[in-house]
Amino acid sequence: MIEVRGLTKRYGDVLAVDDLSFDVAPGTVTGFLGPNGAGKSTTMRMVLGLDRPTSGTALVNGRPFASLAEPLREVGALLDPGSVHPGRTGRSHLRIAARSNGIPQRRVDEVIDQVGLGRAARRRIRGYSLGMRQRLGIAAALLGNPRVLLFDEPVNGLDLDGVRWIRGLLRRLADEGRTVLVSSHLLSEMQQTADRLVVIGRGRLIADATTEEILRGLGNGRVRVRSSRSEELLAGLRDRGLAATRTDVDELEIEDGTAHDVGEVANALRIPLHHLSDVAQSLEDAYLALTGSSVQFAGSEPVAEVAR
Repeated sequence: MIEVRGLTKRYGDVLAVDDLSFDVAPGTVTGFLGPNGAGKSTTMRMVLGLDRPTSGTALVNGRPFASLAEPLREVGALLDPGSVHPGRTGRSHLRIAARSNGIPQRRVDEVIDQVGLGRAARRRIRGYSLGMRQRLGIAAALLGNPRVLLFDEPVNGLDLDGVRWIRGLLRRLADEGRTVLVSSHLLSEMQQTADRLVVIGRGRLIADATTEEILRGLGNGRVRVRSSRSEELLAGLRDRGLAATRTDVDELEIEDGTAHDVGEVANALRIPLHHLSDVAQSLEDAYLALTGSSVQFAGSEPVAEVAR
C-alpha cells in the first residue's frame, strides 16, 4: 500500500507538487499520468525518500521509506535506468544490490532469467542499449521480491516483444496481490494494463478513478452502423434526437448514443443493418480532456510560408 497525503514540494519559486493525496492499493495496477512537468517523477522520488517533501507525507505500508531496514525487500523501483555504473556488468550491479540488502545471491540469477537479460548480464553496462538498461532496472526492482513496486516509464526503449512482456509482468504482479504504480506516456498501454488511474497536472490531483470510470466520463460514446437504407436510417435517428452523420455511402456514425438505441430505431423502421457496433473509447481522448488546461509545455503548428 502506498499512501500520499497532502504531499507538497517546492524548488525555490517552483511548486512542483501541490497538496497531492491519493492511495495505491494492493492487487491493482495503478497508472500515474500527467503532462510533462506535472510532478509525477518528483512524487515518486518523495515516495522513495530520494526527495524530502516541503510538507505532507508519503508512506509505504504505513511507514516512511527511510525507516525501512531492508528497503529492496519491501519496495522495488525503476526510476532512471541510466543511473548505474557503466563499468560494471549487469550481474555485478545486481550482486552488489543483493549483498547490501541481505538478499541471497541465487536471486540474482532468477531475476536475470525473469527479465530476459541472459548472456548480456555478463557484459559491461556501458554497452547496453536503452532496452537492456530497462530490463536491468526492472531486474533490480524485482530483486528483493517486494510487495510494492514503482515503475517510471518502464516500456521506454523496449521492442514489441518487450512491451508485451512488461504488460504481462505488471498484470501478474498485481494478480499476486502486490501494489504496482506505473508512470507512462503510452496511453494505449495504460488503457490495456491499468485498473485504476491517478492523473495529475501542475502538481495537483485531477482525477483518481478506475480506468472504466474515466472512459465513461467521455459520455455515452460513439456508434458505427452500416445499412443499404442508410438515408432512411439517418433521418429516423435525427428525428429521435440522435446526432448522426454520414461517414461513407452506407455508413453512419452516432455521437452520444448506444448500439441499443440505434438498433431500436432500425427495428422500429424495419431497416436492415449490416453492421452495428460501439466505437471503442480512447484513453487518449479522456486524458486530453482532463489535462488540457494543465499542459505547461505545448508546441504550435508551423506557420506556412507565403508563396512569393
